[in-house]
Amino acid sequence: MAVYFIGVDVGTASVRAGIFDQTGRLIKSSAHELKIWSPKGPSGNYYEQSSDNIWESCCKVIKEVVENVNPEAVAGIGFDATCSLVALDSEDKPITVSPTGENQQNVIMWMDHRASQEADVINALNHSAFQYVGGKVSLEMQLPKLLWLKRNLSESWYQTKKFMDLPDFLTWKATNSESRSLCSVVCKWNYIIDEAGYHGWPGDLFELVGLKDLLDENASPIGSNIKFPGTPQGSGLSLAVAQELGLKPGTPVATSLIDAYAGALALFACHADVPLEQRLALICGTSTCHMLSVSQPTFIDGVWGPYADVLLPGMWLLEGGQSATGKLLDHIVETHPSYPSLKERLPPNTSIPEELSRILRVMSLPTGRPLSNLTKDIHVWPDFHGNRSPLADPNMKGMVCGMTLDVSEENLALLYLATIQALCYGTRHIIDCLGRSDLEIGSLMLCGGLTKIELFGVTMADAVGLPVVLPHKKETVLLGSAMLAASASTHFASLNEAMANMGGHGRTIHPNQQDKKFHDRKYQVFMKMLQDQKEYKSIMDN
Repeated sequence: MAVYFIGVDVGTASVRAGIFDQTGRLIKSSAHELKIWSPKGPSGNYYEQSSDNIWESCCKVIKEVVENVNPEAVAGIGFDATCSLVALDSEDKPITVSPTGENQQNVIMWMDHRASQEADVINALNHSAFQYVGGKVSLEMQLPKLLWLKRNLSESWYQTKKFMDLPDFLTWKATNSESRSLCSVVCKWNYIIDEAGYHGWPGDLFELVGLKDLLDENASPIGSNIKFPGTPQGSGLSLAVAQELGLKPGTPVATSLIDAYAGALALFACHADVPLEQRLALICGTSTCHMLSVSQPTFIDGVWGPYADVLLPGMWLLEGGQSATGKLLDHIVETHPSYPSLKERLPPNTSIPEELSRILRVMSLPTGRPLSNLTKDIHVWPDFHGNRSPLADPNMKGMVCGMTLDVSEENLALLYLATIQALCYGTRHIIDCLGRSDLEIGSLMLCGGLTKIELFGVTMADAVGLPVVLPHKKETVLLGSAMLAASASTHFASLNEAMANMGGHGRTIHPNQQDKKFHDRKYQVFMKMLQDQKEYKSIMDN
């Protein structure tokens, strides 16, 4: 009988499910959009969701992919999700995290930046735990958001009995098991695993921050049963959920991963011609995460980690990132004056990225130069939503140099290309910081929505000067969750064995060395823009 594994990925804007066979081949997938609220408007940096809406969407897509599949053939389910914060009351019902007071809005999204002041207060403590998050707690992590809730929505704070990372919420809903994933608590909640092997919540930090009540009753509000990703959760799928999904009760459910980490898991499983410790995994979607797995703990300012055992047993993980990448490209395109007419004239089977790439090719032909050279006079600093790595500065702003009165589609294409280049230079900036700690990168492994844009992968290879590997396997993040499911099942002996059997190969894009000098010059301008912004701020602050 065939054996199948289900992967479920809760991203920023949608839920997806995929069913895979034991070789990692995608059999069927389904997607459903999620509701997002911005109670302060798009400029207010408040982003909220509903855990009920998310779970209902998960059930919908799972049922769609298992339709006509024998429940006996489904050997496991794995979940990943964004590192968003879920609040539930004593009856496990949603409790509001919103200034609107709406209980259905009980999830503070990962990209919510409301807790800027709280992050500053926490970072002023300069606690030793911060060495494991690049020296600073990000306002996208959970402690600042929890402190914001306690300060600003005290009624919700005292009514909440469970705070969960969204990946843990999903496995709890599926199994009734309240255990937490090591990935979530270490990477986003400041749970400590140090070089000596200590595991635990940093009680003194929670007390200094004013959140010691979260550790009451053996840390029941935030969890004390911490499990490795890919290990089985409780007794598997609960009876009620199994009946809802049309699956067998007890079907193994894996301990979850944060969504980007599920992508990294599948990328590390993909064959490459360089050692594991030289592969930088980039999960490129709304934002981009940069993952590097190393055998020894390495501490780098502005790079999160080192995190022990959060992805691969016995390895430490470093995480860099860019807070807005796909979202920035959407913003650049959709706010340009030519966007409405461009969108209207395109046939349904042609995407805007495809058309902009075509326009750029036409523009470059008369020049006799590589397409990249078209942006010689347009430069972008891409921190329109702050800088996650390597500056760890949420107050950084975006910059564009080279604007004119031109509002044509050609102008949009140039700005689009310059933004892609800037995002790639941001990755180069992160790699430079890794290199200063003697970490050598041999290739980039890419997945996510941005990799569907051919121009992005090619520009990344050229701008960074390294080979880029794009996996042949479809839906890499979903595949990572399916690998978790395979690990939790009895079909594979370990997560490593599941990765070896399901990982596959990829297509390599090699850098164009003839374009190296151009990108070196543009990167020099890129770094000068950083210094200029700092200087402008200093002038105005004085």
